[in-house]
Amino acid sequence: MGLSAKDSLHLKEALQIAVVKCSERCLYQSAKWAAELLDALPERADEQKFAEESGSGPGNYVHPAFYPSPDPEEAALEARELNKYLLAKSFFDCKEFDRCAAVFLPESLLAGLLSAKPSDVTSPKGKSKASTMPSYDEQSLPKISQKSLFLALYAKIISGEKRKDEDAEMIMGPHDLGTVTNKQLLVVSRFLSRWFAERKTEDGEEPTSYGFLEYLYGMVLVKEKNDPIALDYLMQSVHLFPWNWGCWLEITNLISRIEQLHKIAPHMPQNIMSFIFHANTAVNLYQHGQDLAASLSDLLDIFPTSSFLLTCRALLNYHSKDLLAAEQDFSNILALHPHRLDSLDHYSNILYVLNLRPKLAFLAHLCSSIDKFRPESCVVIGNYYSLLSLHEKAVSYFRRALTLDRSCLSAWTLMGHEYVELKNTHAAIESYRRAVDVNRRDYRAWYGLGQTYEVLEMHAYALWYYKKAAGLRPWDGKMWQAVGSCLQKMGRDRDGIKALKRALLADSYYESTASSFGSGGPIDRTAQMDPEVLLQIANMYDRLDEEDEAKAYMELCVAQEDGGAAGADSAGLGDSVAIHHDSPGGPASDGGAEGGDKGGHEGTGVTVATSKARMWLAKYAMRAEDYATANRLATELCQDGVEVEEAKALIREARAMMENPDGRGG
Repeated sequence: MGLSAKDSLHLKEALQIAVVKCSERCLYQSAKWAAELLDALPERADEQKFAEESGSGPGNYVHPAFYPSPDPEEAALEARELNKYLLAKSFFDCKEFDRCAAVFLPESLLAGLLSAKPSDVTSPKGKSKASTMPSYDEQSLPKISQKSLFLALYAKIISGEKRKDEDAEMIMGPHDLGTVTNKQLLVVSRFLSRWFAERKTEDGEEPTSYGFLEYLYGMVLVKEKNDPIALDYLMQSVHLFPWNWGCWLEITNLISRIEQLHKIAPHMPQNIMSFIFHANTAVNLYQHGQDLAASLSDLLDIFPTSSFLLTCRALLNYHSKDLLAAEQDFSNILALHPHRLDSLDHYSNILYVLNLRPKLAFLAHLCSSIDKFRPESCVVIGNYYSLLSLHEKAVSYFRRALTLDRSCLSAWTLMGHEYVELKNTHAAIESYRRAVDVNRRDYRAWYGLGQTYEVLEMHAYALWYYKKAAGLRPWDGKMWQAVGSCLQKMGRDRDGIKALKRALLADSYYESTASSFGSGGPIDRTAQMDPEVLLQIANMYDRLDEEDEAKAYMELCVAQEDGGAAGADSAGLGDSVAIHHDSPGGPASDGGAEGGDKGGHEGTGVTVATSKARMWLAKYAMRAEDYATANRLATELCQDGVEVEEAKALIREARAMMENPDGRGG
């Protein structure tokens, strides 16, 4: 995806405007994101020439970011309020949020709003929960510019969040129920509801808006769990001002399935921000495939050093189970941006799973030296202590991360893993539940809840949570293996077999797509399979008295020692479940529930599972009077060093029968 000099100049100008407009409204994270993207846009020799030809070169040129508002009324209000605006912004920058809000919205005016009859929430499309327009008896809303109004209301929300954190109990303390709310949301919600209602004219038209107040109202509605109307306002905001990355992230958080993303995609503004949003949301939904990889490559052609896009590519590899490629990507990001802490918690998870202790120690030291009180730093250090099996210290650092930011998803989930290691199941369940409250798409928390309830032998609960995890990651073999094992323990062998066959298909799918990001081709059934899963399936068939099926899977299990799976078709894997190109899976838990990728065809060698399968086949051969096969398998068991005494007894019995076939029992 190449850009012409004109397009490149316009893109640069739009990002510059975004940095200024977001900074003016104290949306610092969105301003930082736009500035980083702007910095990643390479300088072009032909841009200056085009700029001079278009009259935007040096001289008396004024950048569009500093133009007055195109609406004369708004421009007049902003000019009149400049002194107060500068005062309010300085208060916000000094973290005096209540003073900032009071510059434009004194408490007396807000108290009047609270005493009024609440208005009905109305979507920007005019759909209301009630047919009548809301009526108010108190004084009218103050006549201030949209920029000043946004700053005052945003300061009010931040003040409420700060007070909510101050009122909350100690993390995981006896009274920490996670139920403390932001008391300023009601005030801001009522104010904006009325503000939008009063702007509507009789013919349904609205005056000029810049998208920021729509974003703020959408954000408030999300916190009030009013998602459908929140999405309407957020969508309107990105149409009015598409360069506010915070608004796009709010929309991402409202999308839980890939089908929802495809449904709203046609209604998005058709520009590069929509393209970036689509790629980022797909990665967050654990998608992978050739199209997504190509989209990220196209974006990286435009922004080759963008830390955000490089992180998306690293996470794409991570979710695709290509941990080595993901580790290399994060290592390159660290080399390009050595002081950037964003997303390093994901990098520490990868280093943990790969057991790269020296690199994780270096990363922990680096984060601590840059800013030891950033949530990401605390998560990295906690992962390091977890790798050293110092689980109490790990918990203390995850708690510190949550004290700094209670919405830190990684810290909640990883703390749950640590409590599992410490055998504190009650605390583990609570940690996972809080992780799910933060993000219901977090498959690791659902999976962790399933594991914890399985430890408590509450298999019905465990099965429900495992199914939630499998629904989020339908191509993750670990999820389906957990479902199958749980069904087996509940005595539902037939359903368990279906789930475990799905696990085998999922793993085979990954083997066949690991290097191509999911080309959508047929599954390679000769790929390496997990002998443990094959043994489980065989044992369930054995309990169902279906010996032929059990024998086929036992043979398939033994074949994994050499990397062969010749009996896969005869085992009926292809007919067991329908094959969909759903979202792929990843490591079952970032806390180290599994290791790195297994090789495709080198074989597992002798394992406990293959030895058990070999013993079953030896006994089956004895029952079938195939003494030569029984003798061979039992001899192999002696060489494996597993169940040697029982294997020797089988050898003696088989040889006796071969030497004296007519003397059975005698």
